[in-house]
Amino acid sequence: MKRYFIIGLGILLAVSLSAQTVKELQQQQKELKEQIDNTNKMLQQTQKSKTSTVNKLELINRNIKNQKKLIRTIDNEIGALDREMKGLQNRKADLEAQKQQLKDQYATLVRETHYAQMQQSPLLFLLSSNSFQQLVRRIRYMMEFGHVKQDQVARIQAVQIDIDTQNDLLAANRKSKQSALKSQQKQQEQLSRDERKQKQMLEELKKKEKTLKADLAAQQKRVAALNDQIDKLIKAQAKATKNTLTKEQQLIGGDFENNKGRLPWPVEKGFISGQFGKHKHPVYDQVTIDNHGIYLQTTEGSKARAVFKGTVTSCSIMEGCYVVIIQHGNYRSVYFGLSKLQVKQGDEVVTKQDLGTIRTDAEQDNKTEMYFQIYKGTEIQNPSLWLAN
Repeated sequence: MKRYFIIGLGILLAVSLSAQTVKELQQQQKELKEQIDNTNKMLQQTQKSKTSTVNKLELINRNIKNQKKLIRTIDNEIGALDREMKGLQNRKADLEAQKQQLKDQYATLVRETHYAQMQQSPLLFLLSSNSFQQLVRRIRYMMEFGHVKQDQVARIQAVQIDIDTQNDLLAANRKSKQSALKSQQKQQEQLSRDERKQKQMLEELKKKEKTLKADLAAQQKRVAALNDQIDKLIKAQAKATKNTLTKEQQLIGGDFENNKGRLPWPVEKGFISGQFGKHKHPVYDQVTIDNHGIYLQTTEGSKARAVFKGTVTSCSIMEGCYVVIIQHGNYRSVYFGLSKLQVKQGDEVVTKQDLGTIRTDAEQDNKTEMYFQIYKGTEIQNPSLWLAN
């Protein structure tokens, strides 16, 4: 009986591990679909203008990238389901063989013990004993045989239950595979539509490349001026608080540092639309962008959130938008691009507390985007290394 228990346990563990893999793939698909839906909302907000823009192209590019990831994930799920179904079919075949073996053993047991003869006249079998001792032995024999019979029947029933379980799992997997195939076909069709839009938009943007590059150069000058203003403000604050951190502030700074790579995003939903440091423009390869922080694009009406507890040390207006600076011990986080504030200078904030509404720029294709920075003292950091994946 122990042998069959171990076999059954092995089957359940194998199925569980395989199902976990499928479950993980389905969770990845869910997350990718949420990202695609979020990007589609941003695209819808740009439809007030039918003109092709770099922002629209970047959103479509992001959708295409996520669509391809999603299709690959669905491919992996189908492959995992196929492997799982093959394993289930093999285990079912093994169980069927075990069931037949148990039945054969049971039949042999009946023949070898002459149970058929005993069933015809069990009383006669007992009364024909030559002595009292033989009578006792025959009674004990009949009782033991009954237990053996019950045990063998229980084994056959247990294996049949396992077979039924495999059938149920196979049916569920076939249904999941059909659903995955249908979803894959839908995503392929959407990908084709997005790729056609991408091609058309690239052609339209190429025609006005000169004007767009001039706009981009002007924008880069404004960003450089903004970086200088923020940098001066940070240096002034750092100088004013040099060597004056309280024990509580020191503890907050230590906690902030210990959470590197685990800080929550300063927006609830969105993506990094502008990377930190020097890199090529996503559309014009010959143009270099230098960011002292990261740009986070989100949907209209979204709030900026504090990435860690701390003290609001500044609420200023720069380039027609609010910029909020929060001190976390020796660290500071910067949130630029807010149209409305929910905090003021001197406020103590907690992690994920709303700071204000991020501006939706009607002149920039209704883009809702925030510029986010992290400083250690006066040294600029790469925020992407601090935020959770």
